[in-house]
Amino acid sequence: MTLHTKYYNEFHDKYTMYIPLTIILQSCIGGIAAMCILMNGLDNIAGLVKLFLCVIFTSFYNAAILAQLKDKWVFNMLILSLLLNTLFILINTI
Repeated sequence: MTLHTKYYNEFHDKYTMYIPLTIILQSCIGGIAAMCILMNGLDNIAGLVKLFLCVIFTSFYNAAILAQLKDKWVFNMLILSLLLNTLFILINTI
């Protein structure tokens, strides 16, 4: 059993409990990533693209929940959004 499968099974079993928690977590991480990107300035295209991707993936996760997509889609969007936003935080603070 892979790590992804283990966490997905737990997410699936307690889906209604994890939804509010993950919305808050993911939105806070997305907001921190957007703040870090904006602190570095938007004087070039790369900054604009990073901000665009940060906002889009954060919004996609929230939209996946509101659209009541399957648990697997919601879980994968959460992981993708958290990884991407964490990467942006690391890139812009180092």
